[in-house]
Amino acid sequence: MANEFPQALTIAGADSDGSAGMEADLTTMFTLGVHGMCVLTAAVSGNSYGIDAAHNMPTDFIAQQFKTLAADFKIRAAKTGMLSDSELIRTVATNVKAGTFGPLVLDPVIITKHGAMLLEESAYETLRQELIPLATVITPNFFEAQKLAEMDITTDADMVTAAHKLQDMGAKNVLVKGAHHDGDQDEVRDFALLADGTSFWLSAPYVATEHINGTGDTLSAAITAELAKGNGMADAFRIAKQYTYEAIADPIAVGHKFGPINHWAPKMTRLK
Repeated sequence: MANEFPQALTIAGADSDGSAGMEADLTTMFTLGVHGMCVLTAAVSGNSYGIDAAHNMPTDFIAQQFKTLAADFKIRAAKTGMLSDSELIRTVATNVKAGTFGPLVLDPVIITKHGAMLLEESAYETLRQELIPLATVITPNFFEAQKLAEMDITTDADMVTAAHKLQDMGAKNVLVKGAHHDGDQDEVRDFALLADGTSFWLSAPYVATEHINGTGDTLSAAITAELAKGNGMADAFRIAKQYTYEAIADPIAVGHKFGPINHWAPKMTRLK
């Protein structure tokens, strides 16, 4: 029968070097046994040294992609990636509300893993107001969690408080990613808060490497893929954490500087 195979959607920009964005999302979904589809929001010209140019798709074209996919496929989960301005964010929010795309995993690409702001303040506020209330899951990195929760995070208790603040903003389930910018640390600990109030910590060894492009995309895409397969939220979080760690821990030699992670490495990849 039509549409029985698990299908997931990434709403993201294309990264020309394949290390992050839509390419990382689709590769993750593929290796986890899910058919991935995309709504292309932007195109980026970049390599392992950095980004040289970027171009947003017209919002009417973005809206048409949503309508075209909804008319044919049974998308069981969706995720967002980098959404660069207020108009684009509003377009995505409007079409997510209008369509049937399953639970929404919001990767709030606001601040880099090194702490650099990516969005102008107006776009940041639009994301807070328009997309976070639609999120079934939100997956901020350490710096994004501080920005969104409007607080410094220095202790485990702070991470717990930040997660509850994000839930109060409308996100049903929260995964706050722990700091991984300290070369002296031994592990990376993330805090998960579920819609029913259940919470737990996820831990993996810290890996000292510059091959970490696309880690946030991969984690959120893995959660999306597992939800599309029908797994529960806690299992989706745990599988995504382990998958991402194994992809970081066994790097591939691609590029001269900041390379991609290895989506073929995870040994727990499953097709159920």
